[in-house]
Amino acid sequence: MAEHSPPESKHALAVEHLRQPEITFWSLWSDEGELMGCCGMKALDEQHGEIKSMKTAPDFLRQGVASALMTHLVEEARRRGYRRISLETGTPAYFLAAHHFYQRHGFEDCEPFANYQPDPFSRFMTLPLA
Repeated sequence: MAEHSPPESKHALAVEHLRQPEITFWSLWSDEGELMGCCGMKALDEQHGEIKSMKTAPDFLRQGVASALMTHLVEEARRRGYRRISLETGTPAYFLAAHHFYQRHGFEDCEPFANYQPDPFSRFMTLPLA
């Protein structure tokens, strides 16, 4: 993803930043012990979470891994009492599949949230949970 956005518009977190206490990270493994995918969610406040990472391993694309991870994220957000979960993704054509995926899961465009600022290379989406 890094090659598809200018440096000032890259919001993906490095591994060391995913280890913050407000971020929870999950992984999905095959029965054979292969990493299928992973996702992370950051607690922005008591009612709002942010999807910080969502990846599917190349060998497991289009096999329902991302949907399984999304189902888990939404269930966990509801369990925590969040009223919505949001995300930031890129706008270049490379990100179109992600846009469609999030829309299929009920996400809608929204204004920048948390510390984000308007950016032509960023698309902000949210999913109301209440």
